[in-house]
Amino acid sequence: MNNLRNSVQLIGRLGKDPEVKELTSGKTLATFSIATSDSYRNANGEKIEDTQWHNVIAWGKQAQIVGDYVKKGQEIAISGKLIHRSYETNTGEKRYITEINMNELLMLGGKGN
Repeated sequence: MNNLRNSVQLIGRLGKDPEVKELTSGKTLATFSIATSDSYRNANGEKIEDTQWHNVIAWGKQAQIVGDYVKKGQEIAISGKLIHRSYETNTGEKRYITEINMNELLMLGGKGN
């Protein structure tokens, strides 16, 4: 049961091409976001589409694979863990962000599949 602690699994589509950076430490970092959608009917019987966006980061070999093979619109499955962090903007405003630190990737189909 310890593998279930802070474990996230999502299937979604990329909103834009991943951004891949080589850090000064020599590590590779990829950042991207995926959209997950759900639909339901409201009290009036109207179909409602609910889309959530999730920020994802990948490191090392996973980041290189994401950069080489994953593109905007592609459907992927990921697993990883949630990371909560904060940062300060140039104007001194404190912002908070939640990301998924990806550790597994499965490419499900091409764009529009």
